[in-house]
This record gives sequence, structure tokens and C-alpha cells, in this order.
Amino acid sequence: MEAVIALVTTLESSGIDRYSKELAKRIRVPTVETRRYLSLHQSFELLNNLRQSPHLIHFTSQHFGRYGLCLGKPYIITVHDLVRLCFPFAKETFPEKVGLKLDILGIKRARHIVAVSNCTKTDLIRYLSIPAAKITVIYNGVDRNVFKPVIGRRYDFPYLLYVGAERPRKNLSTLLAAFSLLKRSNVTPDLKLVKVGNAGRTIEFRRATLREIKRLGLDNDVIFVDNASDAELAMYYSSAIALVMPSLYEGFGLPLLEAMACGCPVIAADSSSLPEVAGDAALFFPPRDSLRLARLMHRLATEPALRSKLIGKGFERVMRFSWERAVQATLCLYQKIEAELFPRAQPDTEKQVSWGTVQPAMSSSELSKVPRGSPLVKR
Repeated sequence: MEAVIALVTTLESSGIDRYSKELAKRIRVPTVETRRYLSLHQSFELLNNLRQSPHLIHFTSQHFGRYGLCLGKPYIITVHDLVRLCFPFAKETFPEKVGLKLDILGIKRARHIVAVSNCTKTDLIRYLSIPAAKITVIYNGVDRNVFKPVIGRRYDFPYLLYVGAERPRKNLSTLLAAFSLLKRSNVTPDLKLVKVGNAGRTIEFRRATLREIKRLGLDNDVIFVDNASDAELAMYYSSAIALVMPSLYEGFGLPLLEAMACGCPVIAADSSSLPEVAGDAALFFPPRDSLRLARLMHRLATEPALRSKLIGKGFERVMRFSWERAVQATLCLYQKIEAELFPRAQPDTEKQVSWGTVQPAMSSSELSKVPRGSPLVKR
């Protein structure tokens, strides 16, 4: 018997969803594409799809843990972070609390867990008491055909770049405070801060950001770009003085790699997974130290030699991360779990190759052709 695998992927636009799409582009297995949060009817539809044929399921997000509980089949689950445990929502609804508890139970019941960083693996052991042997660390990658240096400038003024949401754990307040200090030094009067990405879970995050900007007198110095294509994002990275990532907590931090691949220097908080991913190719600061951050931003705005050094280190660092490498490690895990589930099964080379090979990446347009009226699309 062969362990047929279904890859359950998501259709939104975040780091978790990029991971799902990159795996779906490259691995030849049945794929069920769905939204991260489903109605009760859509949840039953998803479970019915998954119960039909596959012997093994791979959920590409911890938010699908709740569905694993109801499957009655072995499954692998990828955990990107435990942010809901480390930084609980300020106001959680009853359904959110129940969903979190179910997801945690689903993570614990998984046959095996993929963690996207050693930081996430450590959190799984610490918060959920998951045995280390049950966790495999497989790093995310970056598509260097998309994220690469782009000739030309996005704006005719110098700018620092922030890519991400405005949730409290993103620590945007420290970045704004540091940027205010830098502006007051008047070293680069025309310097701007460009913020790419939507507000996050609630519009209140944007309101809080705007209040802080007004309080600091930065009304004319912060530019919001809520939506950007990958090609546009590569241009933002390529012409920025630096990417600043001040997060208090990240399970991985994909913008670090995207920036490095585009030749953009990186300044990051020395918290959670960020030092693990960036290595020696970034400048680090204590996440609440706005003065230290302001000094680092000042250095990159005024020291071309330092920028060049970091750009070179970034190009070297990013070579360690690729989606092809992530896919190969994922396929090895599938084979390991298959051997555990069916130890007496005779290997069928032809069938194994049908899912156990890396496929050329599908284009974004191909992957995004999903009917709006349907919560599920099965490939």
C-alpha cells in the first residue's frame, strides 16, 4: 500500500500562506486549497474532501489543527509559530478561544510536526510539551527568481522600509519612536518610512498606528502601502536604505530573506527567530531600545561602506535558504512517515516517483485561478 498524501494549503497572503503556495507549486501530490478560517458548512466540506482518498494529510498551517482532530487519519502539521500562546489577543471572542484550544489539541495529536525554525521547535517543546523527536525543523525559502535586485528607484527620496502588519507584537511603536529620533537629528531631512502591508486582524491596529504617528509629528513622513505584488515588493526592497524588522516575536520572518535577496540591508530585533534566520548578515538591537535602533538606522543612512558590507553578507546568507531545499526535506519526511505507517509495504518505485519528486514551480497566476464562490478547490 502506498501512502497517498494530500497537501492542504491556504489562499490568503501572509508568510504562512506563501509557504503553502510554494510547496503546492513544487510537490506533485493531491492538493486541497482552502481558506484559513472557514464557516461550519465549509469545515464539513473540507473534512469530506479529505476523507475520500488520502491515507496521509499534510496541513501546512497550525490553524488547521482543529480539522486533524476529526479526520481519523494520520497527518503531519506545519507549525509556523505559537504567537497565540506567547502574545494572546487582547480581546478574544469565545469562538477564537475554542478554536485555539482545538488547534493545540490537533497539533499534539499529529503524527509528526514540521517547525519552520528552531525557535518554533523550542516553543513547541516549552509550551505544549511536544517530544523533540516528533518535530522536524525545515526552514522556509525565498524565490530568488522573484526576489532579486531591481534596477531603478521606487521613490525619488531616501526611505527606510518596514514590511508587515501592525499587530502589537510587530513592535511598530519602537520603530516609529526610533524614526522620530532620527528625523529630529536632521541628518537626512527628506528621509521617509515606507510601511508595506495591511493593518492586520482589526482596523483598530491602523487607528493606533495613526495616533502614534500624529503624536510623534510624523504625519508627512510615513507612507502606507497596503497591498503590493511580489514584483512591486522586490522594487521596494531594492531601493530602500534598509529593511527594519522590530518584531517581539516571529516564527521565522520571511521579509528578512526577501530583503537580503534583493540587496537590501537588514536591521532586526534580537528576539525570537530573527537572529537564527538573519545570522551575521544583519544589525541587531534590543527590541524595546528605540535609541539603539535610531543609531543603527542613522549608520545605514550615512555609511555606504557598511551598507555594502551588509548587502554582500545578505547575498551569502540567503543562499542557505531555498524552497527547493525545503521541498526536498519535506519529501524525505513523507517517505519516513510512509515507512512507519506501512513497514511491510513493498516499495512501488513508479508510484513513489509520482508524488516524490520536485516539480517546476507553477506561476502565481496559475495558482491564483481559484473560483471566488468556492471555499475549496481540489487539484
